[in-house]
Amino acid sequence: MKVYIVGTGMEGRDTLTAAAERVISEADVLIGAERMTAPYRREGRRIVNACLPGDIAAALKKADCDSAAVLLSGDTGFFSGAKKLPELLEEHDTEIVCGISTPVYFCSRLGISYERMKYVSLHGRHGNIAINVRTNEKCFFLLGGNVTPGELCRTLCRFGLSEVTVHIGEELGGLCERIRSGRAEEFTEITAEKLCAVITENPAALGYIPCGIDDSGFIRGKVPMTKKAVRENIVSGLCIERDSVCWDIGCGTGSVSVEMAFRCPDGMVYSFDKSPEACGLTSENADKWGCDNITVIAGSCPEALEDAPVPDKVFVGGSSG
Repeated sequence: MKVYIVGTGMEGRDTLTAAAERVISEADVLIGAERMTAPYRREGRRIVNACLPGDIAAALKKADCDSAAVLLSGDTGFFSGAKKLPELLEEHDTEIVCGISTPVYFCSRLGISYERMKYVSLHGRHGNIAINVRTNEKCFFLLGGNVTPGELCRTLCRFGLSEVTVHIGEELGGLCERIRSGRAEEFTEITAEKLCAVITENPAALGYIPCGIDDSGFIRGKVPMTKKAVRENIVSGLCIERDSVCWDIGCGTGSVSVEMAFRCPDGMVYSFDKSPEACGLTSENADKWGCDNITVIAGSCPEALEDAPVPDKVFVGGSSG
């Protein structure tokens, strides 16, 4: 069977490419979520509603036809179900037909460029918000899970990014399309559609990865702190990747945790200390530096480590437990 995996753009009709429109018109059966197939139901087309890759593959097995078009929202190469589909369809002759992605459409409506934009999906998954906005002039967030635009803006405000410009797009490409723009602090209580997108603009974003932050840049207390000269060698030597999971055992003031966090904006830092004061200082310094990818865990080790994700990189600072 010939199977086309088609990106349908924003609302599945007006933003279709000519190539997508052609293969959809020629396909014997259309398969996809109800939102994607709805425009064709009134035409009397043969339609099967299925969303998950496994369900789509099963529907194709039962299709008994010469050609089918699998309809996916946006573009097939941008946070799309098309990523997992081809390996399930090896028995078919598959062809991918690209579409207009959400950030491309959204940026065109705003009149801004999407070059050098950081893309983060919060659609049913965890993702870091503040650390990415702190380090990128433009960020695109795909929402649709538990994170709402209001929660995203509250996170930005908590981490000192209240004046960042935020654009919220709802029902993009549809009849009820709505775009609102303003500062993060203006949208902390906003109500919006669950499926929407947010673009942030931060002209003051860091253009570098902080390394060897001056000791005076951290909130201090009576707990020990790994000093600048030692810290910059430790963190550099760990060769932390963008999506690494890091452990900072005996985190103290959190100076190592913060520098770890800047190196893994798509990962996570878990900071452990038995001292309540140390845990509090680490949280304060994470907030100060805009690092929402730091999770502080209070308790003695090794007991405190038991429920933490397996690490890629580990630094043991404090050694008193």
